Amino acid sequence: MAKLCVASDCPTVYRTNRDTVVVQGYRVSADEIGLTLPQNETLVEIPPDLLALAARSII
Repeated sequence: MAKLCVASDCPTVYRTNRDTVVVQGYRVSADEIGLTLPQNETLVEIPPDLLALAARSII
């Protein structure tokens, strides 16, 4: 759906065949930003420009 670079190892937003969206970003620990997460969840940090680009492709 959206990507901010030409390499395959950069923040990217993908649309799945299950009508969901998957985000690839930079791994961030919950401790780094002062959050507590359930064990089955993780955090990724992505640029706001990528979210805007992905939002435009959904609408």
